[in-house]
Amino acid sequence: QVQPVESGGGLVQAGGSLRLSCAASGRTFTTYHMGWFRQAPGKEREFVAAITWSGSSTAYADSVKGRFTISRDNAKNTVYLQMNSLKPEDTAVYYCAAKKSPFSAIVLTSSYEYWGQGTQVTVSS
Repeated sequence: QVQPVESGGGLVQAGGSLRLSCAASGRTFTTYHMGWFRQAPGKEREFVAAITWSGSSTAYADSVKGRFTISRDNAKNTVYLQMNSLKPEDTAVYYCAAKKSPFSAIVLTSSYEYWGQGTQVTVSS
C-alpha cells in the first residue's frame, strides 16, 4: 500500500515551468507504476503521463508530449512531473496515482488503486 502526496503546484505565466513532486509513503513504492492525471473545472479527470516501477518506460498524453517529463527516484519514494512551456490550457488540479502491474490501461483512472489529494497548477496568459 502507498499513499501519494503531491506538491509543487502554483501560479506561473504561460511559457514558464513547474516541477511537481509526489512523495509516496509505504515500503512497496517500487512495486507500483505511477501516473499523473489532471482535472480542469467542469471537465473529467484526464491522463497526463505514467512511468513503470523501474522507470524504464514512460508514456504521455499527446497534449503534453515534448513539454512534460515524468521521472522517479525510488530511493526517495518520489515521482516527478517536470512541466515546461506551460499553456493556459494546462491549468488544472494535478493528481498522482499508483497502480500495480501490468503497465497497461494506464490512461484509465479506474486502473489506479491509490490517489493523492492533488495540487493546483494555474497558468496565466
